[in-house]
Amino acid sequence: MALQGSFDARSTLTVDDSTYTIYRLDAVDGFDRLPYSLKILAENLLRNEDGVNITADQINALASWDPKAQPSTEIQFTPARVVMQDFTGVPCVVDLATMREAVEDLGGDPSKINPLAPAEMVIDHSVQIDVYGTPEAFEANQDKEYERNRERYQFLRWGQGAFENFRVVPPGTGIVHQVNIEYLARTVFTRQDGEDTLAYPDTCVGTDSHTTMVNGLGVLGWGVGGIEAEAAMLGQPVSMLIPRVVGFKLSGEIPSGATATDVVLTITQMLREHGVVGKFVEFYGQGVSAVPLANRATIGNMSPEFGSTAAIFPIDDVTVDYLRLTGRSEETLKLVEAYAKEQGLWHDPSREAEYSEYLELDLSTVVPSIAGPKRPQDRIELSAAKESFRATLPNYVSEHEQHSASELDEALASTFPASDPVDPNALDHEDDDEPRIASAIDDRPHHIVDVTLADGTETKLDHGDVAIASITSCTNTSNPAVMIAAGLLARNAVKRGLQSKPWVKTSLAPGSQVVTGYFEKAGLWEDLNALGFNLVGYGCTTCIGNSGPLPDEISKAVNDNDLAVVSVLSGNRNFEGRINPDVKMNYLASPPLVIAYALAGTMDFDFETEALGQDQDGKDVFLRDIWPDAAEVDDTINSCIDRSLFEQDYADVFAGDHRWQGLDTPEGDTFEWDEDSTYVRKPPYFDGMTMETAPVEDIHGARVLLKLGDSVTTDHISPAGSFKPDTPAGKYLIERGVERSQFNSYGSRRGNHEVMIRGTFANIRIRNEMVPGVEGGFTRDFTKDDAPTVPVFDAAMSYSEAGVPLVVLGGKEYGSGSSRDWAAKGTVLLGVRAVITESFERIHRSNLIGMGVLPLQFPEGEDRNSLGLDGTEVVDITGIDALNDGSIPKTVHVSATREGADPIEFDAVVRIDTPGEAAYYRNGGILQYVLRQLAQQ
Repeated sequence: MALQGSFDARSTLTVDDSTYTIYRLDAVDGFDRLPYSLKILAENLLRNEDGVNITADQINALASWDPKAQPSTEIQFTPARVVMQDFTGVPCVVDLATMREAVEDLGGDPSKINPLAPAEMVIDHSVQIDVYGTPEAFEANQDKEYERNRERYQFLRWGQGAFENFRVVPPGTGIVHQVNIEYLARTVFTRQDGEDTLAYPDTCVGTDSHTTMVNGLGVLGWGVGGIEAEAAMLGQPVSMLIPRVVGFKLSGEIPSGATATDVVLTITQMLREHGVVGKFVEFYGQGVSAVPLANRATIGNMSPEFGSTAAIFPIDDVTVDYLRLTGRSEETLKLVEAYAKEQGLWHDPSREAEYSEYLELDLSTVVPSIAGPKRPQDRIELSAAKESFRATLPNYVSEHEQHSASELDEALASTFPASDPVDPNALDHEDDDEPRIASAIDDRPHHIVDVTLADGTETKLDHGDVAIASITSCTNTSNPAVMIAAGLLARNAVKRGLQSKPWVKTSLAPGSQVVTGYFEKAGLWEDLNALGFNLVGYGCTTCIGNSGPLPDEISKAVNDNDLAVVSVLSGNRNFEGRINPDVKMNYLASPPLVIAYALAGTMDFDFETEALGQDQDGKDVFLRDIWPDAAEVDDTINSCIDRSLFEQDYADVFAGDHRWQGLDTPEGDTFEWDEDSTYVRKPPYFDGMTMETAPVEDIHGARVLLKLGDSVTTDHISPAGSFKPDTPAGKYLIERGVERSQFNSYGSRRGNHEVMIRGTFANIRIRNEMVPGVEGGFTRDFTKDDAPTVPVFDAAMSYSEAGVPLVVLGGKEYGSGSSRDWAAKGTVLLGVRAVITESFERIHRSNLIGMGVLPLQFPEGEDRNSLGLDGTEVVDITGIDALNDGSIPKTVHVSATREGADPIEFDAVVRIDTPGEAAYYRNGGILQYVLRQLAQQ
């Protein structure tokens, strides 16, 4: 039986013939004025008040929330459930399996290591696009997925049987965030509490930063590292400060020609410029009711891109209609509506809550946009895309390569027969090759390369050519409006005789099988396939770095000539080195624009003035000629998408196909580790651990492992994509008999710490300022007399052997991007004790603490360069030991000394923000803290 609590809030709610126990928000004065998102936190505290972790003081602090004050009050949030994807989820299960053994070693009961909150994993990050442009692509890629990941999948099937409260959605089903909104999300959660049925808001944390997609359904949730997720599964509340809440008012409607993708790129740019890191964003106003649920989910999904913790829409009729469409029961629908209205959680556009900050967007002002070439917040209006590309290109080529007259003559001669000489200054608009020839004589960098494709086709490649065009990722493939628009654009293009350019690797990876269903009902698959956009899998694919290799001849031409080629994807992430190792420039775009760029074949293209090609009558075809009408998109959605699609595809969602069901599955309460496995290995986090914590110590004699600039992402720190044989990770696998074709990706090998520490700081585009002019994971090894430039892993091992601790220096927004726990795990296993930056992204800062690494910030107004740090210093950090008395020091003293110079002295700000985080740090990490707690029980 749950406690009544200090506020007499426990009550009942009757819906038809069912009675539910609820915790009434109106029992506490002050809750009624709170934003929707904070009301959910308020109910969470009321229901979980225990007088120890969650106290009446926390509840009163939330009731008296000052919207204008800076966050300072710690509360404990208890999520209703945890959702995982397999890249980040596999390490969670590995750690849980290891904890079972460790708690037994400490004298505890290993059976206590079970998820206490429902934990659901969707395997969606492992499929790669090896095969494309053919009807056989889906089956072929699935076969390869199982071939590569058999060990991991067997391990996950063991976990599903060994752990209570843990379920796995098998491969080939969909992307975790889309499966979450279409099936897993409850909106209002229910569970038995003795004889009572509790009803409360659905909340979750997820091991993927885009967990915020579920915010579109009125569910408060956000991404955490796998480290925090494991703790939440084991019953530990998430420690947080009561956040500031940004009210984002929406008005107007999206104009014809613009898409939800354009809206979200506009919002991303606005919120990044405003500054919302660590804050909640909440959408309200008359315009909210005009935003379809799929668009809400698209906006919520991009919360990590604009930096907020969550970006939520309140519950309303649109929410309930979507739950009905996706197959939820009528009982659920009635409960959601009744509960939300009873608790003041139903959206009332006439009532405005109090917010910390205010923004507003008139949706009618949104214009078609893309973002790139390396950050999602770098929005470019489509009309300015060519100009922007040309301005950026010089940053991606070794020099401004200009073609001589003879090279230009050769380019022209290969395009036009000798009997038909062409004056490049008098090219006709009816000429299909005009855009490529015109671009060959402008003043931007060029490097035109002849390429013979696998089918014998002769073509040419140049800087800016689109090597990858991929409709993929959770952001957009959940949205029927943009997916149907893409299908209709494909139909119109095929009718006019257009084709994707032969050098473009095209792919389509829907977010769930429902998309396949409505494409089939609308008769759009044939046209998509005709342009090369065949089904390649249900998963994150290109967006996570699983784009697969470029064709050999394209890859060779790109690398031999150092071409700056482009990817265009309907994703949410376009960080350097993320999409494909051969591709330098990456752009985000809506699904129909992905197809448009496949038709154009180059980023050096103006859709307004340049034709995509000619039709059967020799007439120029422009993008505006094939862009689908908004009414046609709506009509197609209404005629092709209904409840039966969702009921059919989610009827037996945990069963899996013949491949999943045919896996040999280990049994037993503990896992039998295979010492020869290169996928799943027992990690060393708990080796030598005792029940008593060792005192926190200052850091002396540390060396700088890397000195990094601004916007270093978790992709830079711990890449998820492919790697080559000459990297430390590649060498490790080759030494163990793994052929290059079986390397798979960093992300797929997250269950093996040996691979992952070798991949830490190994992104091919990372720039360590200690080795200027060098790209990739290299640094200087100061244990050697000449301090040579070596791979980061090799240097870290030398320092480890010499007993030298390490620090990392960084700039602004350190650790932005995915909630990648290995970015923190790899950091600590390399021997890094502290990271000193100008600012941290929320999740990575938390993850560093969760692994026992100290996050520090330079003094306000100072940075690594203004202080004169060059990375050659020996670093001492004192004052850390003040944590031993239970307090959190505001600053610690840093002294950096190099030969022949005065010491550089400054006080660094300690970014341990809450007592809970301090407890984790004192224990050496969050998992050690939880393990000691469970062992003591």
